[in-house]
Order: sequence, then structure tokens, then C-alpha cells
Amino acid sequence: MDRCVVLVDAGYLLGAAASLLAGEPARSRITVDHAAIVQGLRDRAERETGRPLLRIYWFDGAPDRVPQPEHRRLRVMPRVTVRLGALTRTDGRWAQKGVDAAMHAELSELARNRACSDVVLVTGDGDLLPGMMSAKEHGVAVHLWAVQAADGDYNQSEDLVAEADERRVLDREWITRAVKARDVGVVCPPPGPRPEIAAILSAPLPESAMPGAPAKPVPAEPAAATAAPAKNGQAPAPAAPAKPGVPTPKDLAGLSAGRAQPSGAPQPTPAATLRWSSEKGWIDRGAGEAADPGLPTLAQLTTAEQRWADREEDITTVSGDPFEVGQVFARRWIDRLTNPADLQTLSAEYPRVPHRIDGELLRYAARFGLLAHKDDQIDEHDRYAIRAGFWREVDARTVSEGSSSREPSRDPRD
Repeated sequence: MDRCVVLVDAGYLLGAAASLLAGEPARSRITVDHAAIVQGLRDRAERETGRPLLRIYWFDGAPDRVPQPEHRRLRVMPRVTVRLGALTRTDGRWAQKGVDAAMHAELSELARNRACSDVVLVTGDGDLLPGMMSAKEHGVAVHLWAVQAADGDYNQSEDLVAEADERRVLDREWITRAVKARDVGVVCPPPGPRPEIAAILSAPLPESAMPGAPAKPVPAEPAAATAAPAKNGQAPAPAAPAKPGVPTPKDLAGLSAGRAQPSGAPQPTPAATLRWSSEKGWIDRGAGEAADPGLPTLAQLTTAEQRWADREEDITTVSGDPFEVGQVFARRWIDRLTNPADLQTLSAEYPRVPHRIDGELLRYAARFGLLAHKDDQIDEHDRYAIRAGFWREVDARTVSEGSSSREPSRDPRD
């Protein structure tokens, strides 16, 4: 077949681009216009091979092989196929597993089936050398593309370079058409808390954690754990004072019950920000709080035909951004309500998402790889963004009906 195929090792392409533009291979240091880079690869491949493009294969790693938002955008582009390997964390660093093997298998299969006459490889890994040799034996011309190295030297296997039929370099000018270096201040912003988190961190500690409060008994520990050993006859250094703990929502919710108040003074109530629900529900409901309003779930409001259409929309148009995911879920729920009063009931629950709806919202978000472990911790920022998107859509629809009783919630990304 007189067609060309492009196989892209995204880890190499974007990592080398980050090294070139930002001085280090961390992909968080760059922003990528995926539509522009795909179009650039297609135009250059067709021009240099003289063959029309059959397909671009984009190989990348993802935690548990769950497509990330960028993968979801790529795989719905024309003539683009995404292949995912695993992304694992070893010794504090992320590493791709299975990407090279997938590229080798795809390259060999394309050549064996004579699906193309020319293959463009954007990679630097010498593990693809056997696949390259196999493709050449089947009569396929192999074009090897490199990203301009930051230090001016090769960033590819020399064996791979020697075996290729043609080699070209994607220089800085070509790379910067689709990739830009982030400003350091954007990548590592100062730890300015969002309003929701600031309310929790600025709230008073429970009495048991306040200075001068009776300490809870703790098991005795060896002396070595409380003081540093003496050196050269000097007195042992005193142990570092324990840092005050950050109060949990449960601690703050118990303030009204645990702190004595002057006679006749009203009991304090937890701040509104403490009423965020979770996938486990709103467990610590205080006295006098309203029970779950019993609103219908999205599953109860959705027909089989709508469920199919939702899945189609999720695959083709929803990028997987957490704020957008919350908006899409809220839009579907509101559009399918049979009782318009339910929208007002939900609006009055702000900022607590009712338990059943919140659990369904988080399960929906999990389809997009959100709420997964990132850097060995659950990404709480995604949870806030999902719920903020949910409330922003509720606000917009409530205001449009002229019956909003509260200010629209602020987009945490503004």
C-alpha cells in the first residue's frame, strides 16, 4: 500500500520537547496543543514520504491504562489511534511500562500485512531496533524523526539512528508551533488556598488540640524518640515541638458540642464549607440538620436511549476536565427532571451535594480517570473541581429561571 503511518512515542516526543524548551524533561513544564501537533506530524509525514497518511498511532503511558483528558482529546481526532501502556511509580519517579512492546508489535504487524509503504518513527528508544529491522525486511521504508536535543547531541539510540533509512530532526521552530514552555510561577504556584480550604484551615482547633488543654495520655516512647543523642559530652538536644494538627471536618463539626458556651449564648454551628458530602455520605449530621431531601438520581431519570447517547457524548466530546465533568453531570440531571421544584430543592442544599447524587457524581467522574491516586495520594483538587462544576451549572440554570437565592459559586480556576 502506498501510504505512510506515523508511530509516536509520546514520552519521548514531549519529554524531549520539555528538555529543549524548559530545561528539564518533566511534561508538567510545557503546554501542548495536541490538535496542532497532530496536524504538524501529518503534514510533514505526507510531504517527506510523498505518501498520503493512513494513520497516526500515539503511544503513551497512563495510570492503570485509564485514558487521561489529553488521551480522550487525541483519540477522537481524525486518523489518530491512541495506544496506552501502564504508568508506574518507582523510587519516586514515573515510568512507562509496555509502550515499547506495543510500538514494536504495531510496527511489525503493519509491515507484515503490507498496510503501508513508509513508516515514520518518532522515538529514541533502542528497544525498537528489532521492529525496525523486521519492517525493513518486509520492504517498508523507515523514517526516524528526532527532537532537537537541548545539549546539541543525540537523544536517540545510535543503533536506531544507524539502521533508519531516513532521519530528520524536529527543530525548535517546528516544536514551538504546538508546544510552549510554562512559566515557572504557573507550574509551581504559591500555596494560596482556595476559599473552601481556607475556611477549614482558618477555623479554630478543637479544645483537645488547643494550647493548655489537657493532653490525652499517650504510650511511653523510648528516650531516643524524644531527644537527640548527646554528642561530645554535650547535653542532649531537646525534641522538636510537635506541630499543631490541622483540624478535620469532624473535629470542627464537634466544636459546638465540645466547647462550653456562656449561659444563654447560642451554640456555634459548623461553617457551610464543612457540609461537603463524600462518597461515604454525610455521616456526621448534627442535631437539627435536615435529612437527605430524597431527590431522584440521574440513573432514575435516564432512559436506555439517553444512556446510550450519554456514553457516546462521553467518548466523543467530554474532555475529562474535572470542572467540565461536574457541569455535564448537572446539566443532564437538570434537563431530565420531571418536577421543576426539585431544582430549587437541590439549590437550597448548597454547598452539600445530597449523598446519593454526590456518590453518583463521583462514580461518573471515575470513568474519566479522575479521583485516582496521583503521587500516591487521592487528588482532592479534582474532587473540589468536580463539585464546583456541578454547582456552577446548577447556579446558571437556577439564575436563568429567575429564582436563584444565592450568589453563583466561584470557579476555582478563575
